[in-house]
Amino acid sequence: MKRKLYNVIRLMLFSVTTVLVSSAAYATNGMNLEGYGPIATGMGGASMAYDNGDAAVMNNPATLGLMPDGNRLDVALGYLGPHITSSASGAPDAKSSADAFYMPALGWIQKSGKYAYGVGVFSQGGMGTDYDANSFLANPTGVSTGNKVRSELGVGRVIIPLAYNVNQDFTVAASLDYVWASLDLMMAVPVGALQGPNGLVTGCSGPLCAPLSGLPATDWARIDFSGGGDFNGAAKGTGFAGKLGATYKVSPAFTIGATYHSKTRLSDLETKSNGAVFSEQSMGSVPGKMTVRDFQWPETYGVGVAWNASANLLVVADVKQINWKDVMKDFKMTYEGGGSTADFALPQNWKNQTAYELGAGYKLSEPLTVRAGVNLSSNPIPDTYLNQLFPAIIKNHYMVGAGYMISKTSSVDASFTYAPEVKATNAQNITVKHDQTNAQVMYSYRF
Repeated sequence: MKRKLYNVIRLMLFSVTTVLVSSAAYATNGMNLEGYGPIATGMGGASMAYDNGDAAVMNNPATLGLMPDGNRLDVALGYLGPHITSSASGAPDAKSSADAFYMPALGWIQKSGKYAYGVGVFSQGGMGTDYDANSFLANPTGVSTGNKVRSELGVGRVIIPLAYNVNQDFTVAASLDYVWASLDLMMAVPVGALQGPNGLVTGCSGPLCAPLSGLPATDWARIDFSGGGDFNGAAKGTGFAGKLGATYKVSPAFTIGATYHSKTRLSDLETKSNGAVFSEQSMGSVPGKMTVRDFQWPETYGVGVAWNASANLLVVADVKQINWKDVMKDFKMTYEGGGSTADFALPQNWKNQTAYELGAGYKLSEPLTVRAGVNLSSNPIPDTYLNQLFPAIIKNHYMVGAGYMISKTSSVDASFTYAPEVKATNAQNITVKHDQTNAQVMYSYRF
């Protein structure tokens, strides 16, 4: 047993290192994934009121109390395949090349008597795109800026949960979450979009400010900071959050669950002192530092039910509220370079989002379970404020999955999600189309 626990700890440390450099995800309930763990994502993402494995640390930590006694190790890999195209009148379509991302996840939980505890490492979500340097988005005034435009925002968590069985029917739980976030942004805009009372520059001091205000509005400008590759955001920040959860067995066949996820307390995301560049068509490039100010992940709360309709059929349903409005009003940044300081604000004005998750699992045989579900939600981004670099506009998801018990101690679960195309046009008459095909696979070992 000691050697098994030693190997678990080694694997956990390796996974933490891996996920720390691969936390980006092109998420689908706004910036959230449509579900966490292939058991839940096989059934619409619903996860509040039944045992769905170690992914409970991302869903409702109280469901850990529904596990049998012993240890469980889950090792998972997620694939996200966003297909994003932006178009404008008179220009060839711009297709994002950011269309395949892989995210590892790992959890270890021990259930002992009334208590369940352990640790999990998961990608929370994110958003982003990657458009070619020849696209109209990289050349907003018709004059080449010479570089592509892209964005990549990733958020991940290391989670320490504790669940307690108050009695045989009622379980409560909480978790402490260490959260990290990283961002790359390579953006091209007309200088006119920066200037004036409604411009993206909300404040400026120093020698660059007077020339900037007098430049031709038809010149282009760029804001660039990038880690130089996938999952290596140049602007980084860390912080904490927490979760609360509960489950209650109304009867042996019917369980209800609820959870609350707090708003994060992340530090500002900062590049190195020379990790960002502001450039303009006439002025050239000025290296400096970029700080993304007060970026936070929103509070979330949800309730759900699980009904064992028969010995072989499980039916589940959740309702989840994600309060984007509180954290996605503006995307605020401060640039410091060339002896000057400039504040930028990209208006977002996201709306709160409600997700309805419904699914079922049916045991076809002793080792094989099949699953299906839907996840229905609204687009949280008002069309007017849609930014083609952050097109988190997906609405609905249709899911299938399966689980297979290899032995009494080992199992494999997998899920596949299809999210149909959503199309929206912003105030600049740029139309964005976005659909996704996503998948997750997980190996579980009990000891």
